[in-house]
Amino acid sequence: MNKFIEKAKQFYINEVNDYQLYKTLAERVSDEYLKENLLRIASMEQRHAEFWRRFLEKNGVKPPEVRIKKLRLAIASFLNKFTNPVIVVSFLELGEANSVKEYYEFLKKAPLSEEEKETLKSIIVDEIQHETFFAKEAEKLGISNVRDFVLGMNDGLVEILGAVTGLSAVYVNNPMMVAISGSIVGIAGALSMGIGAYISVRSQRQVNQALKEKIEILFDVAPEKAIEEFKDYLRELNIPEDVINELAKKVKDKKALVRLLVKEDDENELKSGLFTGFAYLFGVLFPVLPYFFAPSSLVALPLSILFAGLALATVGAFISLLSGIDIKKKALEMVVAGFSAAGLSYFFGKAIQAIFGIDVDV
Repeated sequence: MNKFIEKAKQFYINEVNDYQLYKTLAERVSDEYLKENLLRIASMEQRHAEFWRRFLEKNGVKPPEVRIKKLRLAIASFLNKFTNPVIVVSFLELGEANSVKEYYEFLKKAPLSEEEKETLKSIIVDEIQHETFFAKEAEKLGISNVRDFVLGMNDGLVEILGAVTGLSAVYVNNPMMVAISGSIVGIAGALSMGIGAYISVRSQRQVNQALKEKIEILFDVAPEKAIEEFKDYLRELNIPEDVINELAKKVKDKKALVRLLVKEDDENELKSGLFTGFAYLFGVLFPVLPYFFAPSSLVALPLSILFAGLALATVGAFISLLSGIDIKKKALEMVVAGFSAAGLSYFFGKAIQAIFGIDVDV
C-alpha cells in the first residue's frame, strides 16, 4: 500500500502545480478562446488535486505541502509573453500524455473503492481531453513544428557526433579533415532528411487527392457502393453496426463522404522539407564546430562532446520543465543516447584503423 500512497502524494503535487500553471497562463493570455479553455482545464486540475487529497486523508495520510515549481512557471510565462501561447500549450500536451499512463496503471493496480475508480476514470478522460485540446491547438498554428525541429536537431546532433568521434580516432592530428568530413556528412544528411520529408508529404498529398477523386467518382456513378465502402471503413474501426447504419443515413452528398474518409492535409511539402533539413543542419553545428579551431582532434573531441552534451541536456531540460516529465531523467536520457553513439563510433573508428592498418599523422 505504501507505494500507492507515495504515488498519490506525487499525483497530488503534480495536479496542484498544473493548476497553478494553467491558471497563470490563463491570466496572461489575451485570446479569449484560449483563456476560457485554460481556465476550464485549471478548474479540472484543481478537482483532480482534491480527489488525491481525499484519497490520502482516507488512508490516514496528511497531504504533502506543495512547493510550486517557480522555474517552470517563469519559463512558461516568459514564452507566453514573447511568443504565441500555443507554443507553451503544445509542450504541456507531453505532460498530459504521461499522466494518463500513470493514472491508468494506478486504476488497475491500486486498492480503490468503486466510487474512487469511477472518479479516477473521469479524471483519465479529462486528461485525454486536455491532450486532444493541446494537440488541436498546436496543429492550428503549426506549432507542432517546434517539436519536429527539436527531433530533427537531435538527429543531426547525435548522428554527426558519432561521425566526428569515429573520425577523430583515425585523424588524430588533422582536426580540419574531421571538420570537413563531418560537415560533408552533415550536409548530405540534411539534404537526405529534407528531401525525404518533401517526398513524404507530397506523396501523402497525392494519395489523398487520388482517393478523394475516386470517392467523388464512385459517389456519382454508384452512391450505394460508396456508402458501403464508408460502412466497411467504420467496421474496421470496430464501431457497432447500429451506429454505422445511423451514420450512413446521414451522409447526404459526396463532399461529406470525402471529409469523413479522407484526412484533410494542408501541410506544405516545400516548407516541411526546408524545415526538416534546417533543423538537422542546426544540430550538426554543435559537434563539428570545435574541429575547425582546435590544434588536434584529441583537443576538439572533448569540446565537441561538451557542446553536444550541453545542447542535448538543454533540449531535454526545456521539454521536461514544460511537460512535467522528470528533468533529470529526460536530460540524462538524451545525453546518454548521444554519448553512447559517440563512444561506439570512436571504438569502431579505432577498430577500422587497426584492421586496415590506417596510419594518418597529417
